[in-house]
Amino acid sequence: MKKITCLIADDEPMALNLIESYVLKTPFLELKAKCNNAIEAMQVLEEQKDIDLFFLDIQMPDLTGLEFSKLLPQNSRVIFTTAFDQYAIDGYKVNALDYLLKPFDYNEFLNASTKARNYFESQQTISVAKPERKQEFFFVKSEYKQIKINFSEILYIEGLKDYVKIYLKDNPKPILTLMSLKKLEEELPSDNFMRIHRSFIIGLDKIEAIERNHIIIEKEQIAIAPNYKDALMEYIGRKSL
Repeated sequence: MKKITCLIADDEPMALNLIESYVLKTPFLELKAKCNNAIEAMQVLEEQKDIDLFFLDIQMPDLTGLEFSKLLPQNSRVIFTTAFDQYAIDGYKVNALDYLLKPFDYNEFLNASTKARNYFESQQTISVAKPERKQEFFFVKSEYKQIKINFSEILYIEGLKDYVKIYLKDNPKPILTLMSLKKLEEELPSDNFMRIHRSFIIGLDKIEAIERNHIIIEKEQIAIAPNYKDALMEYIGRKSL
């Protein structure tokens, strides 16, 4: 995946410089601009339309970070930074990916940025070659046989270090094959499957319910890891009435 382009807006020079240093040491982020207020950020946005992620202080003069966030393109995302925790609920009302309470350290910043990376990875379309693929199945080697796996029959997939277990509809025994979960994820159509945990990929159309921090598929409870939850809830939101 390409680097996530980002903009920082904060009217406190020390905070602005600190966040800049955090961005520059994070390999999957690319700093496009840093601004002293939301008005300046709005001017940058007029010239640069390709900014993915905005780190916004909430309390800024003339135009607050919350107000500015409502003007952003639909496909961009926000991580709010502020010293006032009463703004947290308001931050999530505008679909913020995360909320950093000042003062925050690099580890907290990295956790929030990783949420952003997971979100954008889940939204990224399949590579140029993949949309042309009409194949609805693949083969894996298991128990000295080549077994055909139909995408439509996959309930979920569990990663076990160098192996994966593929759980299929109407098949009581999972298929165990020597393959990394990451490798298999690259071959799956991303509009039908999503990783929700370091060890699990689910078939999106097989979700029966979401209960607290678990997905229910065929009576099995599969944990949703915090770093993957935002992308999943974004998908659920798009499918909700």
